[in-house]
Amino acid sequence: MAILSAGIPGIALKVADRSPSSGSRSRVYDIGSMEGGGEIMEVGVSGGVRQREEMLYVAVGKDVKESKSTLIWAVHNSGGKKICLLHVLVPSPTIPMMGAEVPVTNATTQVVREHRESERQSMHKALNDYECICMNMGVQPEKLYVESNSIENGIIQLIQSHRIENLTMGAASDKRYRRNMTELKSKKAIFIKNQAPAYCRITFVCSSCLIHRREPTAPVPPSPEPPNVIPDFEQPTLPRSFSTPPRHRIDTVKLTNPVQDMFKRVFSTTERHLGRNSSRSSSEGPVNNEKVALEWESIMSSPAGSSAFSSGSSSGAPDIPSTPIGRLTGSEHISQIIDEHDSSSPSALDGNMDNSFFDRIVQAMSDAEKAKREALEESVRRGKAEKDVIEALRKMKILESSYVEEHRKRKEVEESLEKEEEQLRFMKNQLEEVKEELRLASSQKAHLQWKLEETDEIVRELEQKIVSAVGLLQTFKEERDMLELERDNALREAQDLRRNQGDISGTSFSQHYSEFSFPEIVEACQNFNPSLKIGEGGYGTIYKGYLRNTTVAIKIRHELGNQGPREFLQEVDVLSKVRHPHLITLIGACPEAWALVYEYLPNGSLEDRLICRGNTMPLSWQHRIRIATELCSALVFLHSISPQSIVHGDLKPSNILLDAHLGCKLSDFGICRFISRDASLSGSTTLLYRTENPGGTLHYVDPEFISSGELTPKSDVYSFGVILLRLLTGKPAFGIIKVVHNAVENGKLKSLLDPLAGDWPYLQAEQLARLALRCCDLNRRNRPDLESDIWRLLEPMGAFCGSHLSFAKECAQPPPYFICPILQEVMEDPHVAADGFTYEGEALRGWLDSGHNTSPMTNEQLAHRNLVPNRALRTAIQEWLQNK
Repeated sequence: MAILSAGIPGIALKVADRSPSSGSRSRVYDIGSMEGGGEIMEVGVSGGVRQREEMLYVAVGKDVKESKSTLIWAVHNSGGKKICLLHVLVPSPTIPMMGAEVPVTNATTQVVREHRESERQSMHKALNDYECICMNMGVQPEKLYVESNSIENGIIQLIQSHRIENLTMGAASDKRYRRNMTELKSKKAIFIKNQAPAYCRITFVCSSCLIHRREPTAPVPPSPEPPNVIPDFEQPTLPRSFSTPPRHRIDTVKLTNPVQDMFKRVFSTTERHLGRNSSRSSSEGPVNNEKVALEWESIMSSPAGSSAFSSGSSSGAPDIPSTPIGRLTGSEHISQIIDEHDSSSPSALDGNMDNSFFDRIVQAMSDAEKAKREALEESVRRGKAEKDVIEALRKMKILESSYVEEHRKRKEVEESLEKEEEQLRFMKNQLEEVKEELRLASSQKAHLQWKLEETDEIVRELEQKIVSAVGLLQTFKEERDMLELERDNALREAQDLRRNQGDISGTSFSQHYSEFSFPEIVEACQNFNPSLKIGEGGYGTIYKGYLRNTTVAIKIRHELGNQGPREFLQEVDVLSKVRHPHLITLIGACPEAWALVYEYLPNGSLEDRLICRGNTMPLSWQHRIRIATELCSALVFLHSISPQSIVHGDLKPSNILLDAHLGCKLSDFGICRFISRDASLSGSTTLLYRTENPGGTLHYVDPEFISSGELTPKSDVYSFGVILLRLLTGKPAFGIIKVVHNAVENGKLKSLLDPLAGDWPYLQAEQLARLALRCCDLNRRNRPDLESDIWRLLEPMGAFCGSHLSFAKECAQPPPYFICPILQEVMEDPHVAADGFTYEGEALRGWLDSGHNTSPMTNEQLAHRNLVPNRALRTAIQEWLQNK
C-alpha cells in the first residue's frame, strides 16, 4: 500500500491501495475537511461500481391538453421513480406576418430571432404547466429538452445522448382512442418504436390507457469516463430544473514545485534520522523507514501522481497556496516538525532533538496507518452496504416486474369481463326489443282483426245497398241515354240560335259576368302549359293563368267528361247572381270553350292541406275551427235564399278552396240544385228536390239521397258532418263515422285527434265530435238544423279563433318589396328587368311573351328583354317564409 497525504484545506488526495483483499483500485479522501480529529474522510471509489439512479422520462408535447393524460398515467405508474419531462422543440419553417405565413428564409434575422425566442417562451410555459401538474400530484419533476428538425429525431437523439432506459410517450391523440385499440396509430410513435436504441424500454399510452410496451432487448452500454477524473459520490444529484450550482468538486490536486521540495526535505530528514537510530527502528517492526521514504518519493515523482495533482486547476479547484501546507495524514505534528525543521539551524539538531523528532514522525505515521485501517474498514462496510442496496434493488425490480405482469393480467381479465358484460347488455337489449316487437305485433294483430270484423260489417251493409242500387242502375242508364239525346238536341238548338240571333245566351249572361274569347283563354294558360296545371275535377282541368293583368284560375271542360253545357250554364247562373264572402268569385266565362274563370286562391283545396300535399304546412286547430265556421255560414246563406234555396249536393274537402289567409271559399256548383217547398212529408213544409239520378261523391253524399233520390238541405248537413270529422281527426272519410263514434263512447277521442293540428282544447273537440256524429245520422230527421243548432255552436268558437288568427295575420304581413307588381303576391323567383324594377320571373316572361315591349310599371319602352336573377332578394324572401 502506498500512502500519499497532504494537509492542504479543500484538496482531495488519491491513494493507491494494492492490498490483496481489495485488489488494485484508487480511493479519494478529503483531507482539507479534517479539523484536528486526525481522521481521513473517504469521498468515493473510482474503481468501484456506482448504482445508477433510476429515472422515468415522459415525452410531452406543446399542447398541454393532449399530453396531460399521458403524464398523469406515467406519474401514477412510476413505481417511485423520479420523473423527467422530455420535450423536443421543432422550429417553425414559417413566420406569421400580417395574416399570412412567410417562410423563414424570406424574413429578416431580427424577425426570425424574435420568433424563435417566442417559440422558446411558449415551450417553457408549457413545461411549467406540466411541472405544476406533477407538483399537484406530489412529484418534483426535472426537465430535459432539445431543438430538432422533427420530434422523432429529437427523441431518438435524447435517448442516445442521455442513455435513457425508461420512456413513456403517447401512442396517438386522445380523440383517436378506441376501447379495443392495441396498435400504435401515431407515425411518430411507430418511428420511435422501430428506431430507438434496443436498451430503452418504451411505454405507449393513449387516453390514460396502456396501449403497447416495447421491452429492452440489449443492455445499456457503459458510459465512457474521462481520464484522471475522480467521481464525486457524495454530491447529491440535483434536478435540471433547479438553478442551484453544484457543490465545488475537486478531482485531483496539482502541487507546485515549492511544495514538492518541502516534502522532499521532510523525506530526507526522516531518512537521516532513521539512519542514526537504526537500533530504535529495529524495535519498531511494522514501520520500514526506508520503504516509507522511497514510496513517498516515488509517488511524488511518478507521472500518475504528478498528473493527479496537476489536473486540479483545470477542474475548477482553487489554487493551492505556496505557504504553510497544513495538516498531514490526520495529524498536525508533521506540519509543525517541518516548520521547526525549516526554521532551526543545522547546529541546533542534536541527539535528543533527533530522537524526539523521530518519535513524533513515527507517531504520525502510526496515526496515519490507523486512519488508513479505519478507512479500509469503512470502505469494506460501504461495499457491503452497496451490495445489499444492489440486491435490494434487484429484488425490487423483480417484484415490480411481477406486479406489472399481474396488473397486466388483471387488466386483461377486467377487459374481458367488461366485453362480456357489454355483450350481455346487448343481448338483453335485443331481448327487450324482441319482446316489444312481439307486443306491438300482438296489438296490431288484434287491431287488424277488429278492422277485419268492421270491414266485414261494412261489406254486408254495402251488399244490402248494392242490392237496392242494382235495380236503380238500369233506370239510371235509360235516363242517361235519354238525357244525352236531349243534350245533343239542346246543343244543336243552341248552336242554331247562336248563329241566327247572334249568341243570345252570351248577351243574356253579359249582365252578370265578363265574357272572354277563346284566344284570350289560350294566351292566359300559355297554350294550356302543363306546368300551369293546378287541379282536375269531374268537370275538367284547372289552370293558373294571367288574364287582363289579373291572376286567375281557369277551368276547361273535358271533351269526354261526365259534365257538360248543362253544368256550365248552371254554375254560371248561380255564381253570377250570388255573392258571399265564402263563395268562390266567378270572374267570367268563355261559352265558346265552355270555360269558367275564377279568382285565383293560392293555398289550394282543403283536401290538399289535410294530407299535406307538396310538403305544405298542416292546418292548426284554430284554422280548422274557423274553416268549419265559415263553411257553415256559406251553407246557411245558400239554404236561406228565397224563393228557391240552393243545395250544393257535392260537399267535400276538394271543393273547399283556401285563400292567401286560409279563408274558406266554397266552389264547384255544377251539380247544385234549386229546391222548392213540399208538404207531402208529415204534413209539414219541407225543401225537397227529387231525382232518379242522384250524384255526389262516395263517403260524403247523403245515404238517403242515394236510396230515395230526394235531395234536401239535410243532405248538405250530412256532408258537413263528415268534413267536420275529417277536420278533427285528419283521417280518410272511409269508415270515419264508426271510428269516431266508438272513440267517443269509450272516452278515447283524444287519441283520435289529429296531432298535426296542435294541442286541441278537449272540451271543444268533444262538442264538435258529438255535433258531427249527429250530422251524420242515417235518418235525416235526427240531424241538427244548420242555422239554429250548428251555427249557434260554431259561431263563438269561430269568433275566438278568428280574432286570434287575425292578430297573427297582421304580424305576418310581408314587406312591400317582396310583392310582385304584376301578380301582387310574394315572389318566389324574383328577376330584375331593364326598367330597374323586380318582378316574378314567370309573370314577367308572360308579359314579354304576350308581345309587350314596355315596362309594366312605367309603360315606357324597355331597352332590352334580358332578365337578371335577384338572388339576394330571393334569399331574403325564403328566410322570411321559413320564419313565418
